[in-house]
Amino acid sequence: MHKKKGHPVLSVLKTYGIITFALFANALAWNAFLIPSEIVGGGIAGLSALIFYATGIPVAVPLIVINILLLAIGVKSLGLGFGVKTFYSAVVLSVFFGILQPLITEPIVDDRFMSAILGGILGGASVGLVFTQGGSTGGTDIIAMIINKYRNISHGRIILYLDIAIISSSYLLFQSLEVMVYGYVTMAVASYSIDMLLMGHRRSVQLFIFSPKYELIAEKIANDIGRGITLLNGQGWYSKEESAVLVVVVRRYETSMVFRTIKEVDPEAFISVANVMGVYGKGFDPIRY
Repeated sequence: MHKKKGHPVLSVLKTYGIITFALFANALAWNAFLIPSEIVGGGIAGLSALIFYATGIPVAVPLIVINILLLAIGVKSLGLGFGVKTFYSAVVLSVFFGILQPLITEPIVDDRFMSAILGGILGGASVGLVFTQGGSTGGTDIIAMIINKYRNISHGRIILYLDIAIISSSYLLFQSLEVMVYGYVTMAVASYSIDMLLMGHRRSVQLFIFSPKYELIAEKIANDIGRGITLLNGQGWYSKEESAVLVVVVRRYETSMVFRTIKEVDPEAFISVANVMGVYGKGFDPIRY
């Protein structure tokens, strides 16, 4: 038994609401910390920032132009199904850049290193939040998907190479190793923030529950938490008595609810908890190959 799904329209609105909030946070990271401090990060936003530093053209202009070109190429190469959310994210992110850049002309913090760290954290976490909703900010993601279709190169490696190329090219403009190093710091922090957010969102645990009141525990977990339960038949080695074992797989954030439910039924239940590398199938992540 799984969680009841809400109204589909409300679900879509919630998804796009979270994506919109994350895109605003991403634009804020760039415009409040990175761009005023002349720090070049990765991605098409980083390339657009380079164009801004060289020509004075607002970041939003090359950002939307490059993304539209990439989206057109992506549709032709990958088909229309490759991402409505990607198109939405690319357009909305450009709009936020256009709004925020004229409003914020000075970095929020004076220290350049802190700007790199804070910009990386906020920028990475916001991108990770978009990923949790099945979206993408476009840009280098589209390039990676296109290359990956024709060449056996991993998605992450392509994006890494592109980010390194964009940040390294900042040396040609600024003639400064310091600017380039700050860009790499931002890239590393952003990458770590993305990983941490995604791991926290997707991390799951597997519980083995031993209790003579297993039927009531299983019923409450299924009805109150909405997770499926597997019943295993076991035997105690010392007592030689037959015993039932419940196996439950839940997201980490649901663990406290499971413990509370078990304690309400049987405070003396024996529980074993283990982290799992990944869970695929209905109610969790889609099966990948």
